[in-house]
Amino acid sequence: MKHLIDPMDLTRQETDEIISLAEDIIAHPERYQGSMSHRKLATLFYEPSTRTRLSFTSAMMELGGNVLGFSDARSSSVSKGETVQDTVRVVGCFAEVIAMRHYIEGAQLYASEVSPVPIINAGDGSHSHPTQTLTDLLTIKRELGRIDNITIGFCGDLRFGRTVHSLIKALTRYDNVKVVLIAPDELRLPDYIKQDVCEKMGVEYKEVETMEEVMPELDVLYMTRVQKERFLDEDEFDRVKDSFVLDCRRMALAKPGMAVLHPLPRVNEILTEVDSDPRAAYFRQVENGKFVREALIVKLHEWKNDPSHSMPDHEQPVLDPTLHCSNQKCICNTEHAPYKFRKSDNGTYRCWYCDSKIR
Repeated sequence: MKHLIDPMDLTRQETDEIISLAEDIIAHPERYQGSMSHRKLATLFYEPSTRTRLSFTSAMMELGGNVLGFSDARSSSVSKGETVQDTVRVVGCFAEVIAMRHYIEGAQLYASEVSPVPIINAGDGSHSHPTQTLTDLLTIKRELGRIDNITIGFCGDLRFGRTVHSLIKALTRYDNVKVVLIAPDELRLPDYIKQDVCEKMGVEYKEVETMEEVMPELDVLYMTRVQKERFLDEDEFDRVKDSFVLDCRRMALAKPGMAVLHPLPRVNEILTEVDSDPRAAYFRQVENGKFVREALIVKLHEWKNDPSHSMPDHEQPVLDPTLHCSNQKCICNTEHAPYKFRKSDNGTYRCWYCDSKIR
């Protein structure tokens, strides 16, 4: 069975198939009306969401299917102590596919180990958000006409930004992609992404401190919010916050064909004066999310019983009672999932569920 827990669960060919199908859905929506008739999508959202939850709902309705689930776990048996795995086992009796968002990292991977139907990760903590990644890839393709041969700048909170981590992983599958990382020291991209993803896959990257120094070279600028709550020192936040705000002055430095993306919601990192710039693609990006989720639902249903579309072969997890994941937001520390680890090329260990480095 094919789940989508991490962007790398899809091959380059499968990713391109989903994007191509989304483009055909955009061009010929009438072909797909009723393609999921009498089938159900369950949306299990353990934390607040607007765009992701509603786009899944809209996508399934466009395909002629029905939607069930919850947008607040407190209204479900979760409030009585039901575990993620038990919830998924139950809901899998009622729906053909499950889209789940959870504040606990690794929850969807843990759920997929027992689920009778495909699980779609709609965001797990600060870890991964693969359907946003598909949305981003479709948007880049529609805005630039290509995904290969681009320079993309990621700006803002790169440390905790699950959308950034997921997109960088996916872009390693494409040719001649250069990554520019624009962030304060406190919010720089985690070392494991730089080492285990960029360096391992041969992706060229550089780290800078201001937008101005790189704007002219970017084909895509991917904005995220600089989060005040991540700073221990408020004076330090006040010092850097304005360096990561996109305005018309900074846009004037960019290429005429550059595209500005943002997973939203925004707070003050993109001024509303930028919205009228034709290069501002973030609201078109929202609409693309519906189309790509339609394509994903269709493909997962199509692949469900096809052995040629299964989960990638991972190495066997390391089971070592002396190792412990210290991430308190990991599923293994909240629902007593078994401690399992993967060994990196450099000999270090990372949690099977949340990718935290074991110290």
